[in-house]
Amino acid sequence: MRFSVTMVVTDRGPRITDIARDVEDGGLDGLWIPDHTHIPVSRATPYPMGGELPDRYRRNLEALAAIAMAASVTRRIRVGSGVLLAAQRDPIVTAKALATIDQQSGGRLTVGIGYGWNREEMADHGVDPETRRARTREHVLAMQQLWNNEIASYQGTFVSIAPSWCWPKPVQQPLPVLVGGAPTRVVFDHIAEYGAGWIPVGGHGLAEAVPHLRDRIARAGRDPSSLEVVPFTSSATDHDKVDALERGGATEVAFDISSEDEVRTRQALERVTAFVAERRCN
Repeated sequence: MRFSVTMVVTDRGPRITDIARDVEDGGLDGLWIPDHTHIPVSRATPYPMGGELPDRYRRNLEALAAIAMAASVTRRIRVGSGVLLAAQRDPIVTAKALATIDQQSGGRLTVGIGYGWNREEMADHGVDPETRRARTREHVLAMQQLWNNEIASYQGTFVSIAPSWCWPKPVQQPLPVLVGGAPTRVVFDHIAEYGAGWIPVGGHGLAEAVPHLRDRIARAGRDPSSLEVVPFTSSATDHDKVDALERGGATEVAFDISSEDEVRTRQALERVTAFVAERRCN
């Protein structure tokens, strides 16, 4: 099993380059960075975790720039978007940026994508929240055409790309795409169609959901043993919790070390690093 961290990186926290080096030097396997372009002040959409929206969501860095910077100062760890709001991004520009990161990092990028929850944020990008899942699907399929083909094209409801050249191509073929979300039919159908794995939030119900996902992968004619399952959990380190996630089918656990305070962020990272080192020694 791999162990990684996910972190909302802000202008008030530690530099992303410092965190990336510490993650690699600490023996962890990866760093995941989430994506929000902005947060409308209206706040009509409730924070899905409940309570007030943490300040870090208002101040997070641009995701792809941060991922590129993390990749540039490391040599081993996987860097990933956790998760990229694909429906809100131009698929041609985004495909090129992601391919550049993978090519320049030597094939260390994983693209976690999600549908988004902030309806006002989507609206500012011209995205109807009711179509965000279908739009996400088309954006990813269009990006995969650009990544995989010398002359690429795509025609859909939301995306139209005439036959085109687009380089660089990712080192990884295919570039792994993991879909974030609850264990719903839509999420599992999308993983079966274009995804290499699943990013559930937390691990509740993992043991029941993963067999259903593997069955859906098999029915699509793909090998279910290749499926990646990367639950994003809190920074709390507990061997029983991780044991349960592993039994449930997790291939990697990503601990959330986000904090409004730089000291607490570093303390969380140190705690995760020590926990993983202890686990690997036993």
